[in-house]
Amino acid sequence: MESTSFVFFSIVSLVLVAVHGVSETESLLKFKKSLVIGRADALNSWDRTNPPCKWIGVLCDSGFVWGLRLENFELSGSLYIEALMGLKSLRSLSVMNNKFGGPFPEFKKLVALKSLYLSNNQFDVKIPKDAFDGMGWLKKLHLEHNKFRGEIPDSLAKSPKLLELRLDGNRFTGKIPEFTHKPHMLNLSNNALTGPIPKILSTMDPKLFEGNNGLCEKPLGTKCSSPYNLSPAPKTNSKKKSSMFLYIVAAVVAALAVILIIIGMIIFINRRRRKKHPLLIAEPGPSSLQIRAGIQESEKGQTSYHSQNRAAKRMIQTTKLSFLRDDKEKFELQDLLKASAEILGSGCFGASYKTLLSNGSMMVVKRFKHMNNAGTEEFQEHMKRLGRLNHENLLPIVAYYYKKEEKLFVYDFVGKGSLAAHLHGHKSLGQPSLDWLTRLNIVKGVGHGLLYLHKNLPSLMAPHGHLKSSNVLLSEKFEPLLMDYGLIPVINEESAQELMVAYKSPEYLKQSRVTKKTDVWGLGVLILEILTGKIPESFPQVDKESEENLASWVRSIFQGEWTQELFDQEMGKINNCEAEILKLLRIGLSCCEVDVDKRLDIREAVEKMEDLMKEREQGDDDFYSTYASEADGRSSRGVSSEGINLS
Repeated sequence: MESTSFVFFSIVSLVLVAVHGVSETESLLKFKKSLVIGRADALNSWDRTNPPCKWIGVLCDSGFVWGLRLENFELSGSLYIEALMGLKSLRSLSVMNNKFGGPFPEFKKLVALKSLYLSNNQFDVKIPKDAFDGMGWLKKLHLEHNKFRGEIPDSLAKSPKLLELRLDGNRFTGKIPEFTHKPHMLNLSNNALTGPIPKILSTMDPKLFEGNNGLCEKPLGTKCSSPYNLSPAPKTNSKKKSSMFLYIVAAVVAALAVILIIIGMIIFINRRRRKKHPLLIAEPGPSSLQIRAGIQESEKGQTSYHSQNRAAKRMIQTTKLSFLRDDKEKFELQDLLKASAEILGSGCFGASYKTLLSNGSMMVVKRFKHMNNAGTEEFQEHMKRLGRLNHENLLPIVAYYYKKEEKLFVYDFVGKGSLAAHLHGHKSLGQPSLDWLTRLNIVKGVGHGLLYLHKNLPSLMAPHGHLKSSNVLLSEKFEPLLMDYGLIPVINEESAQELMVAYKSPEYLKQSRVTKKTDVWGLGVLILEILTGKIPESFPQVDKESEENLASWVRSIFQGEWTQELFDQEMGKINNCEAEILKLLRIGLSCCEVDVDKRLDIREAVEKMEDLMKEREQGDDDFYSTYASEADGRSSRGVSSEGINLS
């Protein structure tokens, strides 16, 4: 019986693999049919005799298609996006240096796409405003040297992870939209853009905005006039002006008439509805949290007003929060639903909302969409284990809500926000940068919190698993609070491998394994981020063979001595602390060793941090003499009698 089951399981597995291969093959062949191939034999390898991973221009990882690089093939026709939707692992698409034109393809259907290259084609269209809605993973977009017209889409400027954007050599018009963050690489030159350059882009190279005669303000040397620096309009005679004035008056009158008609219709419809559905019972409408998080949803088919209210009531009565802390005043899910909500942000697992309860407590509700790896009992048992954790550098989970489709975690609100915001967004928030001592104290607290997790969650290979600056909150005294720890056992395996920091470590990328030292690698990257001010995600690893990351960048510059360009210029005066900073840099690099056997373990890393803190408190000469021997005899005290100002 057991052998029969094994054989059956093996056959099913082989069938599933074969089906996946066939589906990718069929998707790519459908995509090929939509292309007009100008270069002879360009895509001859695209047939059923070979698997897709052996086709020209197809990039694979572990047998799955993750990229298409179809460049310089003289391709035209249409890009059949629906066919590409069958490639579930597709992350990169390049059709540079071809002859594509026509309507702008609906790339937003490829929601997991990270890189898109359309440079040097023949697109001569306006890009829809919502063309990039939902593309939350998009990091690189190259549209240069086409003939794109109209305004730059707002959906592009709001893309949360965008690092590279090239729009140069097109015909874009209008104002530059307000970007939510500054891309690492941006080129808007040689278009027809007008108006002031947004402040967030004002420190970039002026050459990136050249060829736009209507642009003004920093970094260009021109001031904006009223309304902008626009070329003067040609003079017209008085008859044309008067006729134009009449047209404008007529248009305004017509618009007012239409508005009055619409208002009248709305009033009429509302009165009829009230007659049909008198509000006998005043039910509270859905709060912001209900609407945004989708916590309450009526069952399909219940379309009447009263049936929807009854369904919502039943749902509230059957839902229950499970509390993990005894020191907090209890409240119900209904209290959260009634509270007004403000969205704080949207991470890789879901959105977070700030809510104000009727008792004055400020709470944060975080919604998880990829948390179905454990059954009900296993999930609840794991949550109890997390609830027993108690450390000054951990943000405790106050309560949770369990439903098969989604999970909600409830935390206390931490007003200072995340470490990431203070490192990379403090200017836009109107806050001062973090000084050296604050950064050192944050590193120490993170290390202590991580060591506590390793001691108290020994069964987990990576007790945190998702350590990054956006998952470190800062208290009022700038003490670090770790969050999103201990989630690997309950996150869907596929989502964990795609999203969590532990699965970006060298040992997983090269050997597909997570070790007890994987969290230490995350700590090392965090230390380097705190010291350099660089965003780790700006060094994306394209594939498993890529070794480009923040640690490799630091190693390429650091030669054992003080190098000012290496460190965050926003750190301000460091007051003769160069030796301490270099020592912490070495600790960070030791935590980022690619060879796991050479990497520090968490206890060693924390001990080295403690030694650094003790040496700082003692302030004796041994610390500086140690540094001098390590840095070819150069004493940091000899650098400056007043201390270096990194800003």
